[in-house]
Amino acid sequence: MASDPVLRLAVRGSALLTNPRLNKGTAFTTDERRAFGLTGRLPHKINSIDEQCQRAWDQLETCGDDLAKNTFLQSLRDQNWVLYYALITKHLKELIPIIYTPTEAEAIANYSHLFRRSEGLYLTLPEQDAMEEDFLEQTKGREIDLIVCSDAEQILGIGDQGVGISTAKAAIYTLLGGIDPSKTLSVTLDVGTDNDDLLNDHLYVGWPHKRVRGDEYDIFVNKFVQLVRKYQPHTLLHFEDFGVTNAYRLLEKYREGHAVFNDDVQGTGAVTLACVMSAVGVTNTKLSSQRFVIFGAGSAGLGIARQLRDGVVQLDGLSPLEANKLFYLVDKFGLIHQGLGPEKIRDAVRDFVRPDDEWAGVQANEQGKISLLEVVKKAKPTVLIGCSTKAGAFTEEIVREMKKHVERPIILPLSNPSRLHEVKPQDAMDWTDGQALIATGSPFPACKLPNGKEYTVAECNNALIYPGLGFGAMLAKSRTLTDNMIIAGTQRLAQLSPALSNPDDALLPDFGDAPAVNLEVGIAVAEAAIEEGIAGVEWQKDDVREKAIEKQWKPEYGVYIYDPDGES
Repeated sequence: MASDPVLRLAVRGSALLTNPRLNKGTAFTTDERRAFGLTGRLPHKINSIDEQCQRAWDQLETCGDDLAKNTFLQSLRDQNWVLYYALITKHLKELIPIIYTPTEAEAIANYSHLFRRSEGLYLTLPEQDAMEEDFLEQTKGREIDLIVCSDAEQILGIGDQGVGISTAKAAIYTLLGGIDPSKTLSVTLDVGTDNDDLLNDHLYVGWPHKRVRGDEYDIFVNKFVQLVRKYQPHTLLHFEDFGVTNAYRLLEKYREGHAVFNDDVQGTGAVTLACVMSAVGVTNTKLSSQRFVIFGAGSAGLGIARQLRDGVVQLDGLSPLEANKLFYLVDKFGLIHQGLGPEKIRDAVRDFVRPDDEWAGVQANEQGKISLLEVVKKAKPTVLIGCSTKAGAFTEEIVREMKKHVERPIILPLSNPSRLHEVKPQDAMDWTDGQALIATGSPFPACKLPNGKEYTVAECNNALIYPGLGFGAMLAKSRTLTDNMIIAGTQRLAQLSPALSNPDDALLPDFGDAPAVNLEVGIAVAEAAIEEGIAGVEWQKDDVREKAIEKQWKPEYGVYIYDPDGES
């Protein structure tokens, strides 16, 4: 389906060529060139989109490193949206790491020095009196499906960056979820920064002030959210790269009143749940019969624990209290247990605090720290998940200890990038005699099995599910994104696992299939919204697939007709 099959436009000449949404470059037809005053503004040859993609790819390959490639692609997007998305779609596996994790983190770290043009909505705390006016300036009269907002406090791997627009996240929604890029808005909530390097950089483009917290912060964020609810009630509001404390707090505060989503919390948890469900399908067991050890209890680890717990509750019928007992969380203080004392136990992890009496006789250090090895010995986990960024934390002793108590250990070293993984997949496979079920947070080559076969290592990548979760909520025009909707999308992803038909294959679909996978996830989410009675559309479940396919935006040029009264 074309992105814009037929458009009647009033804009002409240079104004058309410099509009990235409408520009076709050398793909304008002869009739269009004449009608829009472009004949003398373009060289003679008319190119197809495939020819333009080949030219852009050849230019990209001359870039010296990944950051230079990222900058080139940003420039291409500023010139021609269709070409930008078409190029990445053709080279999805190669270019997603360039425009997204891990290269985007480096680009954000250099944002002030790479800045060329505005690319979203900048809302700054000392200028909040004009927030409604600024918001309406960019949104009035627009149909918006997605708003991605960030306060940039916790950018993956680089921490507090003060100001940085989340255009990469919105681009992934388009590439993998089929969201029309003209219906997305990226917002930065500039509340200052605690990064001294930025505060001392005279080229820093953000507000040079220490990061504001407490009531003043809450009032500012709430003012923004209420504007979204008032003027764009059917959008998905995606929270991105908030610090661990605010991430959970804001999600819980607003999720009942609007369709809000936090990928660091819910996306990571959802794709991990799908991965575990796939592994459980291979072992022919149930979620509720697993014992989960999660090493790393930050926003990702805690999001995983909560999503797995919710899956156990909804799919196997345990109470939340019963389900909590299946989890052992380990952070920098060791196992999270009562003996650590209240000063070492955050409110967010209290559901998973282990009682001291079950650890009587277990060796702890003088500060009461119970190590990961001791936890594995005592808990005998069936699932070991790493989101600690502690390279090599899953030692041979730990992995072999785990294998003593379970025939097919499920081992998920999810930390990014690959150099920070808790264990190398091949090592985990060797130490479990070829019996481990493995997925990782970054791409890894296949493992060699003792029988000479190869085991495909799944990439447990959020992008396999979050664009679909968001697309489903937008499709159904749901006012909330419920746990049931997320579980429905997760189940659909798990059902697509190659391992269910071949246990030596990957626990999750290949990333190259992410667009088709996210379409299926989105359909499941929208169906669940209709079942729950919270959809803002009047369709039946049987209508969802057809409506979803119709809604998908594709990077294809439409036909332009000159009309002085048309879109300008």
